[in-house]
Amino acid sequence: MPVNRSTFLRRGIAVVAALPLLTLAACGYGSDSKSTNSKEKVAAGSSKIDGLASVKIGYFGNLTHGTALVGREQGLFQKELGATKAEYATFNAGPSEIEALNSGSIDIGWIGPSPAINGYTKSDGKSLKIIGGSASGGVKLVVNPKKIKSLKDVKGKKIATPQLGNTQDVAFLNWIADQGWKVDAQSGKGDVTVVRTDNKITPDAFKAGSIDGAWVPEPTASKLVAEGGKTILDESTLWPDKKFVITNIIVSQKFLKAHPKVVEAVLKGSVAANKWINANPTEAKAAANKQLAADSGKALKANVLDPAWSSIQFTNDPLASTLNTEAAHAVKAGLLEKPDLNGIYDLTLLNKVLKADGESTVDAAGLGTS
Repeated sequence: MPVNRSTFLRRGIAVVAALPLLTLAACGYGSDSKSTNSKEKVAAGSSKIDGLASVKIGYFGNLTHGTALVGREQGLFQKELGATKAEYATFNAGPSEIEALNSGSIDIGWIGPSPAINGYTKSDGKSLKIIGGSASGGVKLVVNPKKIKSLKDVKGKKIATPQLGNTQDVAFLNWIADQGWKVDAQSGKGDVTVVRTDNKITPDAFKAGSIDGAWVPEPTASKLVAEGGKTILDESTLWPDKKFVITNIIVSQKFLKAHPKVVEAVLKGSVAANKWINANPTEAKAAANKQLAADSGKALKANVLDPAWSSIQFTNDPLASTLNTEAAHAVKAGLLEKPDLNGIYDLTLLNKVLKADGESTVDAAGLGTS
């Protein structure tokens, strides 16, 4: 039986609360991210948009959030925002970012599809809108090759996912079901033991032998490979055209209504970031790594950075049809009641920006604001 939606979300948030965050900011949800990067400085003579002093932007320290990493490091958001200061907070988990959005601690955020779905449905469609795409791919099943030599060997093993009900957890549970195996979604016990583990400690758990593999996003997957792991499945191979949404852009509905010009400016920065990433992959990879180092104090080594970056596709398209599929997977796993996602997208401003930039517009697969 599917659990009550709000009950599942409370459990998911409780799991996240038990995980170590980077450094708790005053809001209690994420870590304020300061920078001395000259590219983030407000240009002399620029003016505030709608008189707004600042906009608060959230993202994760994952390469799958490369649009935000590069856009910040290159000063592309600040360039579009004029004298409206871009302020940033970094997060380790989707539910904590949703809480920050709901509390007003951030206004706009880069986030995975499952937290976006949960945040939207929990609020009965009143808290957020998905306003753009960011990335596809970058998720892999990496295993200990001494214990698991083929996909069928996953049965009976301990496999980590980042957290209960997060995007990768849902994908792995769906894959397990497709093999004809059974696992209790809440406890993670069954034909496969699903171990919910913070991405920051997954490589240590793998090295210590307490898990046999993990279904995780980049750069965690490549960190496991660097520790002797082997990729036996790239999630992109399970999707049509090998494309599926891994990162969206969301905004508080209250902020969108009050400050559409500021939201449009951030989207301009996002589109510019994706264009620069795709035109300059080597420089963009270095820029993302530089921002990761600024946020966490440690850059990724080349043997992790290079394969991780190459497995991610950066796109303005939110790949809306795949979001609907991911929601269906969560329902199938028993983690979510069938959600009403009508209106979860508002791509009006994104398509305005894309048209002005000579780019193709994108659609919401029937889930857009009317």
